[in-house]
Amino acid sequence: MSQISPQASVSSKALIGEGAIIEPFAFIEDDVQIGSGTWIGPNAVIMNGSRIGKDCKIFPGAVIGAVPQDLKFAGEASTAEIGDRTVIRECVTINRGTTDRMRTAVGADCLLMAYTHLAHDVLVGDHVIIANSGNIAGHVTIEDWAILEGMVGVQQFVTIGMHAFVAGGSMVRKNIPPYIKAAREPLSYIGVNSIGLRRRGYDNERILNIEDIYRMLYVQNGNLSQALRAAETELPATQDKSIILDFINASDKGIIRGPF
Repeated sequence: MSQISPQASVSSKALIGEGAIIEPFAFIEDDVQIGSGTWIGPNAVIMNGSRIGKDCKIFPGAVIGAVPQDLKFAGEASTAEIGDRTVIRECVTINRGTTDRMRTAVGADCLLMAYTHLAHDVLVGDHVIIANSGNIAGHVTIEDWAILEGMVGVQQFVTIGMHAFVAGGSMVRKNIPPYIKAAREPLSYIGVNSIGLRRRGYDNERILNIEDIYRMLYVQNGNLSQALRAAETELPATQDKSIILDFINASDKGIIRGPF
């Protein structure tokens, strides 16, 4: 059975999974689904359109599913979705989607630290960490295993690639390709995220191949179009090369600058 405090305000229409725990003074509206084993802390607010997975932890002061801070929003029936085992820390705010994507979604096994904000239509993959006071504007995509350190701000419509690492206090105005570290102002490529990749099981040969790709893209060539053609023809075909080149070719608004 779920454990719902008598001091919590929980709509009888909300769907609460087996073994969920709702602490005192939590507030849960009608059109809400909460998975089994999930813990909703004191004073958390779970609003209409929220879909929360299994074994999540929602800490005090978090607000999930509030309507978008978007003047074009017309009351459409959108959602805010949280994947299994994701942890939402104190005072995180996650707005639901608009007609663009109709949902804001966070994947499984993520950690959103205190005071992070996800605006409407943000899509976050699995195993993502966003440290304290991350501010993510609307329509942003953050792919699997990315890590954003504290006080990172991300401009709308930006994409951050898988396994990317973004240094604290950064302002992200252009896309960040997969597997790299980004820092400085303006935000720049400062190397491959080799430590993170090793932690996730990438062997040295695979990491060296990724480094070869980015050396050609960011260091050896001054012109990105020429560098892409050279990487396509001169470097061995690998899954990682396809992921990197496909990401960059799809980045019609550009990627972050090189190290110089």
